[in-house]
Amino acid sequence: MSRTVKTIAFAAAVATATAAPALSRGVGEDEIRIGMITDLSGPVIEYGNEARNAATMAVEEINAAGGIHGRKINLIVEDNGYEPRKAMLAAQKLIEQDDVMAILGHLGTATNMAVLPTLIESKVYNFLPQGGSPAFYDPPDRYKIGLAPSYTQTAFDALTWMYGQNSYERLCTLYQDDDYGRESLEGLEIFARKNDIAVAEKVSYKRGATDFSSQIARLRAADCDLVHNSTTVRELVASISEANKIGFKPTWLGNIANYSIQAAQLGGDNLEGVYNYYVFPIPYLDSENEGLAKWAQTYVDRFGSEPGIFSMYSYYAVRVFAQVAEAAGRDLNDDSFAAALESTKIPPNEMGVPGFGITADNRLATSAARMVQMQNGKWVEVSDWLPVGELD
Repeated sequence: MSRTVKTIAFAAAVATATAAPALSRGVGEDEIRIGMITDLSGPVIEYGNEARNAATMAVEEINAAGGIHGRKINLIVEDNGYEPRKAMLAAQKLIEQDDVMAILGHLGTATNMAVLPTLIESKVYNFLPQGGSPAFYDPPDRYKIGLAPSYTQTAFDALTWMYGQNSYERLCTLYQDDDYGRESLEGLEIFARKNDIAVAEKVSYKRGATDFSSQIARLRAADCDLVHNSTTVRELVASISEANKIGFKPTWLGNIANYSIQAAQLGGDNLEGVYNYYVFPIPYLDSENEGLAKWAQTYVDRFGSEPGIFSMYSYYAVRVFAQVAEAAGRDLNDDSFAAALESTKIPPNEMGVPGFGITADNRLATSAARMVQMQNGKWVEVSDWLPVGELD
């Protein structure tokens, strides 16, 4: 072949390569790399383990079925210890070393808030994070896809329902002193302000606390008859157990973050009668929903332990990601994925899991919650979907 012909052939090859759609970060010829940041060593390790397990199960199912247009999903899981600093290190590793396309199901509001600016700057999707800050979907951004309504919104809606059932005289709150707890506190304060209700006591604690004697003493001294308990599962159990020990028995309203199977397992009779709220159903093995019970048994067969609510979150996140990536086509890149995100509409499924649908201006996958109460060691539904209240 002459030098001229070789030059023409080389130029044609370069032109062809240039014209081909550019693949996104995290997308190779044979794999799609996604990350997950969760708690595998800290105070909510139970949540982290079940989230990792269910995400792994979803990836295994997708890959066994041929993957996404021939590409297998490569899930890389990192530990945040439920600490913002560790979450930042995990995110930097996933972005800079692993070159992931998205981080799915990141557990923790404060940990998510720590890494969110870096994800947006790096053009990495924060996909269905396991936290309740409105910052996960508002203001809208291409790389934000929120899982569920904010702690502010759900606290407001749950309190509205509670006061619709009963007339309380002394509203109080116990909350975790971080982004998560303050989001819930804001919902309570908005509710109180809009309904001209004085908040009798606001008591906080530091993340990871184990002794709640001083907090409970203050709530008791304030003669609270309804306490919004914005904690995680261990702190929910510890605080209410302390209250029961000294004979302080207000009506307790938990927070969506402590709606879990572990709450009943750890709290036992101490949590009987406690109210809470949820968006996704807990996958009880004896659920009356046959699809949910069957899914739970598959999880048990695979991991030797029962799934929980965070299993549902992460399984949903991986499945939705895969469906969007499938809709984006073989030439998967940032633009095709972004377009597929807004065109993909997924209805609620037979297990009671909410559907999925976002737009350029609304990055929240689902917006309503339901009320439950602890009855005989299980969370039992006591309401239909709650109206979404106006916070402004």
